[in-house]
Amino acid sequence: MIDIVTGCGYPGDKLSNFEAYMFKVDDIICYSMEGFLQSLKFNDPEKQKEVCLLVGKQAKFKGKKKKWWITQTLYWKGEKINRHSQNYQNLIKKAFEQLAKNEEFKQVLLDTHNKDIRHSEGKNDPSKTILTEKEFCFHLMQTRTKIQKEQSK
Repeated sequence: MIDIVTGCGYPGDKLSNFEAYMFKVDDIICYSMEGFLQSLKFNDPEKQKEVCLLVGKQAKFKGKKKKWWITQTLYWKGEKINRHSQNYQNLIKKAFEQLAKNEEFKQVLLDTHNKDIRHSEGKNDPSKTILTEKEFCFHLMQTRTKIQKEQSK
């Protein structure tokens, strides 16, 4: 079991959303998964692009005061997305698939082998967080499985 928590050691600590890994989602450059996730709280596409370039705590605090949970509405490229919709889940899946194109991240994820992944510091209520612990771990493990299948061909 790999628990993604502060100070957990490799490879878990390198799977954190706070880690700097460059990737693109719909041609928008992201410097971290946290930057991408926090950008979803902003309805202005230009502001989203700026937030996508942030890493770690800087990204987290940029979106911290946004009260998206009141309406359960997030945004991507000027479009409203309901937090609980399939469209939202599809966007998150796409982001993880794009992140997996980063060779450094891909190697870290593969270094987890087939161990279960958890994030005990994560929140579990989807109405209060833009990515629950369950969603985060699910996407990591799904992405890992996809990479493993591609490599075994």
